[in-house]
This record gives sequence, structure tokens and C-alpha cells, in this order.
Amino acid sequence: MKIQVIGSFLVAVLTLAIAPSYAEQSDGQRASTGGAQTLQDVLARQKGIEVDESFRRENLGDPDKAQSINNMLGTQGGISNADVYRGIRYSEVDIKVSNSGPAADVLVQDGGISWLITRATSIRGYAGYGIGGILVALIAFYFTRGRMTIEGGPSGQTIERFKSFERFGHWCLAGSFIMLSATGLLLLFGRAILIPVFGHEANAAIATFSIWVHNNIAWVFMGSLVAIFLMWVAHNIPNKLDWDWLKQGGGIIGNAHPSAQKFNAGQKIIFWMTIIMGASVSVSGLSLLFPFQMPMFAETFALINAVTGSALPAELLPHEEMQLSHLWHAIVAITMIIAIVAHIYIGSVGMEGAFDAMGSGQVDLEWARQHHDLWVEEEEAKAGQAGR
Repeated sequence: MKIQVIGSFLVAVLTLAIAPSYAEQSDGQRASTGGAQTLQDVLARQKGIEVDESFRRENLGDPDKAQSINNMLGTQGGISNADVYRGIRYSEVDIKVSNSGPAADVLVQDGGISWLITRATSIRGYAGYGIGGILVALIAFYFTRGRMTIEGGPSGQTIERFKSFERFGHWCLAGSFIMLSATGLLLLFGRAILIPVFGHEANAAIATFSIWVHNNIAWVFMGSLVAIFLMWVAHNIPNKLDWDWLKQGGGIIGNAHPSAQKFNAGQKIIFWMTIIMGASVSVSGLSLLFPFQMPMFAETFALINAVTGSALPAELLPHEEMQLSHLWHAIVAITMIIAIVAHIYIGSVGMEGAFDAMGSGQVDLEWARQHHDLWVEEEEAKAGQAGR
């Protein structure tokens, strides 16, 4: 036992004694090779520690740093193979390639590593905790608050809430969104969940099918988004009634039933969130489908820099544009999923009679008066005028 303790102590002493000399040797190596990275740089990068690489990026073919003509690299003057490879890595060297594609001359782009790590950690974590959290919250709310019922029960009379073309547009948007969400989550969590259970081949088949569905159903989503905006934008302009509705919690807290027109403040929030975030996720999706024709971030960053004086990168490689578009696409989509889950709850099990609005289009008259009394008055006034 004592021998093991003494041995451990000697190893620790030798490590402390050797480390400084090794660092000096490493620095000497960097100076003698004209800017090569050291073992410490490699280890730091593997641990995710940011490394200042200016000593490499700025050391490209400087004649003043050339090796002696008698040394191994001296015959090439100030340019060595390391300079060429370093220039390729940072896309700071002119090269000729046989392929004439827009990104063919980008041979190395190591930003994909940080993108992959962010996708596998932060994005998956946000999706898992966000969607799981809203589901837990809604289940808890259901068992504590219960289902919102029609006071006094249904009247037996109905009023038309939405016409057939409105319901068609809504279900096209809802159906495409659900399919996009399902396929997007399969692609996000496939490696972490599907591969351990079903294997690599099954995940590859599922991923390929998911990508095909995702890319094609996206057009239905975008078309439906435009249709929904045109149909309902006039009914979703905020007004003073919305503030009163929000102050009373929309009737969810307590027994109050604040007045509302065709859409209340909660529905208006969902509407504008769907339109704005739906447009954003659509643009980022188009940028991913057509990365060379529709880059998103370089011009956006340049505009932000001009307005705020910030120093965001205004020159981005096509690969960097795609990586940023993917991250933005995922963040916005996950946020929409979280909000839409709550919307689905209210429109189904959370509120009695709510589903009929988008089911048959006819809602119970008492339900309508309870939640949209001003709209009912408008519809009854129209019917009275038409009957004269």
C-alpha cells in the first residue's frame, strides 16, 4: 500500500516538473516551424476550449518567416505545404477545382463540428425539455382546473362559426404542421433514440423518408399559411378588448367570461405567432432547400452591423449559411410546436364545444355567447337585417 502511495506521489512530482519544460519546448517548436499548432492546442480544442488561431490564420506565406535555404522547407521560400493546407482550411487561398459549383472551392469547413455539437446538445435539450415541459404542465392543469364546460349545459341551438373553406385552410395548415413536426423531430432525435432501438439501417430509411415528406409537405404549409393570413387578418387586429380579456385571464382563472369578438386575445396571439414564426421558419426552410440562391444571414448580419455597430460576420461560406439556417429553423419550429401543443389542448379536451368550431363548423349557441358574445351579437344583427 505504501509503495502505491509513494509511486503516485513520484508520478505527480514528475508531471509538475516536466509540464513547464514541455510547454517551453512546445512554444519553441511553434517558433521554429513558423506557426505550427502545439499539443496543448489540440488538447484544448478537443475539450471544447476556444483556441486563438490567429498564429495560424495570419501566417500564410510570409517571406520574412521563411526557413533557411538549407533547411527542409527552405527550398519553397515562404510557402510550405502547411501554409497551403492552412489556407485551404480558412478559405484564404485561391485554388482551382474541376467542379464549377458555387461551393466547390471550399475544401474544408470545420464549423460543422460546432454545428453538430450544438444540434446534439442545445437543440435536442430545448426540444426535449420544452415539449415535455408543456405536456406535463397541461396534464397538471387538466387535473387541477378540469375541463372548461358550457355553463348551464348546451342550449341545443347552433350557430355557424367557420365556413367550409375556412376549415379547409385551417386543417391544411394544421395537418401539414403536424407532419412537419413529426418528421423534423424524427430527424433531430433519430441518432439518439432510433439507432439504439432499431439500428442504423432502420434509422437511415426513416430519415430518408422523413426528409422527402418534410421537403414536399412544406409547400402545403406555406400555401396554407398565406391563405389563413388572408382569411383572418381582418379579425385579428389587436384592440382595447384584448387587454381586458388578458387582464381577466380569458376566463381560465376564475369564472369570468370576458367579452370577445370572433377571435379573442388568446386566439390573436396564436394567430400572429403562427403567421410571424411560420413565415420565419418557411424562409429558413427555403434557404436550406436553395442555399446558394437564398442565403439568409450574411446580408442580415450586415444590416444589423450597420444599425447597431456590432461586428457580426457579414461574409459567410455557403456551409455556414446552411448551418445557421438549420439552427434558426429548428429553434423557431420547436417554439411553434410548444405553443401549438397548448392550442391543441384548448381546442380539444381542454374546452367543451371548442372542437366543433373546426369540426362541423357549427357551435352551440350558449358556448358562443359564453366565449364570443360580441361576435354572436354581430351575427344575429346580420341575420335580422337579412330577414327583413
